[in-house]
Amino acid sequence: MDSRPIGIFDSGLGGLTVVREIMRQLPHEQTLYFGDTARFPYGPRSAEELRGFVFEIIDFLLIYDVKFIVIACNSASAAALEAAQQFYSIPIIGVIEPGARAAVQATRNRRVGVIGTQATISSGSYITSMKTIDAGVKAYSLACPELADFVERDEITGQKVEGAIKWYLDPLMRDGIDSLILGCTHYPLLSDTIAKVAGDDITLISSAEETARELKEFLQRKDGFREGTASPEPRFFSSGDEGVFGRLGARFLGQEIAHVERVHLPLKVKVNRAEKG
Repeated sequence: MDSRPIGIFDSGLGGLTVVREIMRQLPHEQTLYFGDTARFPYGPRSAEELRGFVFEIIDFLLIYDVKFIVIACNSASAAALEAAQQFYSIPIIGVIEPGARAAVQATRNRRVGVIGTQATISSGSYITSMKTIDAGVKAYSLACPELADFVERDEITGQKVEGAIKWYLDPLMRDGIDSLILGCTHYPLLSDTIAKVAGDDITLISSAEETARELKEFLQRKDGFREGTASPEPRFFSSGDEGVFGRLGARFLGQEIAHVERVHLPLKVKVNRAEKG
């Protein structure tokens, strides 16, 4: 048994959809979530800059002796997951490989679409991951920069957002996809509208659900579940405005966020990084 908390982070609030799934699938685990809202969005930033952000945030989470880290951001996962896994001794997963595996299992015609931020799509990480599993999969990806902004503004239904989704999805649907990866942690909040536009023949894949499932399987293999049956309160940290985080974050989490702690990066204290030898 291991009662230490699980650390999760994202560029902003979208990663709370992953926290929501972890709380649903692993209700007895304690979660610590860091939203880097002061530097949102990550999508347009360079891979080198994102790697620096990721290492700063992991260093912060290590202060709380977390047992596992989830990079709940597609852009950060694409840019820095491999480097972080090589550098730190703590187990770390991202959201791309779990989503890719689920898509390969779900597709019937081996044609899979991926939508996400510019950084995620430009990295080609979803396509690489899917082709590693099944070289015969045909993957079609498209950057949809406006969609995360709709979610941030709480515009998840209506003609305007439906029109934008239709405009983005039309070329993918012409390619004959039967499965669609929601390659941004903001997108699960748009899933009903995306499903309405895409139709019943296209299966939507949420990386949030699959990432939580992979975390659960890892803890089961390692006998790493938290001891006891209580459901501890999650803790929330933000590099930006705490009030905005609490107010808007509740939509992503599906419940009220009573308290958010402000964190200023980079850290002013030296952290034991638990580097690999």
